[in-house]
This record gives sequence, structure tokens and C-alpha cells, in this order.
Amino acid sequence: MFGKDIAFKKLPGMHKFILLLFIAGMLTSCHQNKTASSSIASTNFDTAYQPATFADAGRMEKIMQAFPIIDKIFKEYADSNHLPGVAYGLVVDGKLVYKGNIGYTDIDKKIPVTSSSLFRIASMSKSFAAMAILKLRDEGKLNLDDPAYLYIPELKNLKYPTADAPHITVRHLLSHSAGFPEDNPWGDRQLADTDKDLLELIGKQLSFSNPPGIAYEYSNLGFALIGKIITNVSGMRYQDYIKKNIWEPLGMKTTTYEYADVDPDKLAHGYRWLNEKWNEETLLHDTKDGSWGAMGAMISSIDEFANYMAFHMSAWPPNNAPDNGPIKRSSVREMHHPWRFAGFNPNYKYPDGRTCPITTAYCFGLGWTKDCDGKTYIAHSGGLPGFGSQWRIMPDYGIGIVSFANRTYSPMGFVNLKVLDTIVKIAQLQPMQLSPSKILEQRKNELVKLLPDWNNAEQSGIFSENFFPDYPIDTLKKYARDLYAKAGKIISVKEVKPENQLRGSFIIEGENTNIEIYFTLCPENPPLIQEYHIREVPKE
Repeated sequence: MFGKDIAFKKLPGMHKFILLLFIAGMLTSCHQNKTASSSIASTNFDTAYQPATFADAGRMEKIMQAFPIIDKIFKEYADSNHLPGVAYGLVVDGKLVYKGNIGYTDIDKKIPVTSSSLFRIASMSKSFAAMAILKLRDEGKLNLDDPAYLYIPELKNLKYPTADAPHITVRHLLSHSAGFPEDNPWGDRQLADTDKDLLELIGKQLSFSNPPGIAYEYSNLGFALIGKIITNVSGMRYQDYIKKNIWEPLGMKTTTYEYADVDPDKLAHGYRWLNEKWNEETLLHDTKDGSWGAMGAMISSIDEFANYMAFHMSAWPPNNAPDNGPIKRSSVREMHHPWRFAGFNPNYKYPDGRTCPITTAYCFGLGWTKDCDGKTYIAHSGGLPGFGSQWRIMPDYGIGIVSFANRTYSPMGFVNLKVLDTIVKIAQLQPMQLSPSKILEQRKNELVKLLPDWNNAEQSGIFSENFFPDYPIDTLKKYARDLYAKAGKIISVKEVKPENQLRGSFIIEGENTNIEIYFTLCPENPPLIQEYHIREVPKE
């Protein structure tokens, strides 16, 4: 260790002793460091992460009981809303488990709707453009908080409504907060506009309803610009980029932007209900060099769109499975994040008539809703002359519904919500639940051994440095002893109910009353107990 030239034998006795102690200390330190390193390696919190799971092993069988009711709901809705044709599909745990069809894609030729019929899905196209942007971001080719003019130079000379307005960013465009006015149905009629038309529109200056970054306002123009950014950054038409990088990896082989590319026997014709009859709408083109199609030109089928839904649902819960999708699962979850608050409705009524307040926000090409029961929905509707559609998923419940109709602006959001709400009730579905992480369960067991007397707690090594200054030992002992005395004989200690990997609570069941203990762990490795609360909980 020290080299062969050290004349150990010539050192005085005391110096030999000191040197031997030093060497022994170094070896002990190395061993301890190696052991600690090994211990830390074995507590790898990436691989040890416990994803949430469904507790009910029979949930699929219960969901299947709702299939006939789903058909009934859609049939009644189609009849009462004069929908010429409807296609719908239910996705559960990443699979298209049920699908149904009503009416015709072509009334004159009496061509029936099937799950492979191709409907224009309008603004449901937006999330594909958003996904393409995130893929480019993940590849280091753009930044969401960059000014959009870095990727569309013509935007640099925009005149903003106030002197202190920021430049529009890519994030503003993705989240409908660029300050443009709501532009339905004007934007629907721009599908055939070329890149040249879009740049001329910018060159004439754009009108703003707000400065950028102030508020949510739905903008088709914003996603036309997103399409142009994809084209400019990728070096290929956004249509081709999305086809190559999203559709093809997901097996969406017949999905397209241009109706002229669709097999006539597969194409859904669009209709408007007017004067008590169906009137066929003129299909809108998406030109080969168009920019606006990114906001609403896609044409797809239930069979293929279900693959896209399944990919979105695969991002939940976060997990350690191979990440082989068109984009990273973390980026999909980023698409689901509520980036721009949209509204709060304290009087919202579900289709069954119950009042349940909701709050809404816009994500990236997707809408977000959370209701009074804590249920979260990710969704997006689509509407064009001749068509209406929506897809809606409940990530925490592992279910989603998509439906297409070929009537102008068919409001499919209501019926989709009714279907999901009905399934949750019939199957008595519960959201996926976290299992306690190993470290959380370990700290619980160590904590229980110290209760109620807290003997040698300060020497136990399971508490973080802040714990005893924040929770004086005398107070800890008093509260614990008092509650244990009130509880009487301890019958059982229940499993931890985790809030996440490092925070949770558990019940100590007593003969007379129960005790609840809540604790959190700190970010050190290994995590130590940093917070603790104890209280009485009446027996149920």
C-alpha cells in the first residue's frame, strides 16, 4: 500500500503502533464505504419503485357486464341527435376490448359503419402535432420556451397588443395561450390553405385578443403554426413526420390527412341535419403543402385510433418497463399535465343529473378535467363540417372511450362521459392503488418497535437530523403513551397506506379505539423519518 521502500522495521515502537492503527483504520473505512456503497446500490429507488396497480383482479369481468348498456347508450344518442353513422371503441388496460357501429358511412350507397371505417377526426389531430413537437424537443432540436420566431422567422415582426407583451413561445402555442382569439369555425375553413397562405396571413399582422401568456383561448391558428414548426425543424412536411414517427410505429396504416387518399368504401361521408333531413357536406381537402391540417385534418378509424389511446394509457402509472414508444412515456405524461387553467364550474352536472363541480385546463393538444370526486379525465373533441368526435381516457382507472360520428359538430363528449361514468358505476371501479415501497414499510416497522415509550429512539438511526429538534422526546412519549393507554390491548398493526413512495399512514388497531400514525421520509439515501403525527381514530 505504501511501497516497498518504507523501512517499517526501523521505525520506533510507538510509531509502528500508530502506523498499524492508521492502516487498520484505512482498511476498516474502505470496508465500511464498500458496505455502505453496496447497501445504497441495493436500495436503488428506480428499480425499487412500486407502480400503482388495480386491487380488483376481476375488474375486466365486471366491465364486460356494461357492454350491452354501452350499445344502448350510443344507439339512443345516435337516434336522438340524428347521427347518420357512429363508430365507438372501449380501451381497457391498453387493449381495444369492445367496439360498436351504428348506421352508415354513405347514406346513398348504404355502406355500413365498421371499426375500420375512416372518419375525419378534426381537432383530435392536435395531440399528434403536440406529440411530434415533444419528440423534436426530446431530440434536442427545439426548446418549448423558445420564442416561436426562432422556428418561423416571419413571426419575429409581429405587433403585439401591449408594449410589455412577451414573444409567443412554442409552449404558448401548444397550450392555447398565445393570445390569439378563439377561431371556431373560421379555422375549419382554412384546411386547404398552403404554407404561402399562412405566411401571408402572418405578414399582414395577426389580431390578438390578449397578450401572450395571459389566458387560455382555443386557437386553431396556434396549431397551424405548430405544424409549420414541425415542418421547418424536421426538414420534412409535418404530415410525413407524424406518419413516420407516430402513425407507423403505432400500426396506424390507413390513417391519413387527405380524404382523396382513402378507399371510397372505407371513407365516411359527412352530413348536416337540416330541414328534417341529412344534407351531405363537401369534404375539406388538406393540401399537400398545407399547414392547417395539423390542427384538424386527420382521418382515422376506431381500430387504429385505439392504438394511439393505448399508448397514452401506457404512460400511467410511471413504471420500469422498456420505453419503446414513439416518444418517451414521461413526455406523454407531460402532454397530460394541466399547463393552462381554463375554468371552474361549481354547478357542473353529470349525464345522470348529479351535480359535481369540475375544474378544467388545457395540456399540450389535450384537455384536462378533474371532478369533485377527484377523478381525472384526459380528452379532446373534434368538429368539422360533416363530423364530430371525441376520445376520453381515465388514466387512474385504466379505461378510455373513443367515438366518431358523421354529422356536423356532433357533440360526442357528452355521450363518452356518460359511458365512462356508467362503466365506473356498474363495475364499481376503483382507481389504481400504490403499494407501499419497501423503505416505507421498513420505516413503519422500525417506528412501531419504538412505540409507545420511544426508548433509545435517538440512537436508532432511523430519524433525520431535524426530527428530535422538531419533536421533543418528552412530548413524543407523552402523546404516544396516552393514546396507547386509551387504545387498550393492541390487536394488530395494519399495512401502510402510501401517498407516494416516501409518505404514508397506517392504523394501529386497539381494543377500545384505533391509532393513526402519519409519517414522511426525507430525500436522503437511505430515506429517514423526518415528520410524524399520531392521533386517535374511532373504530369503524
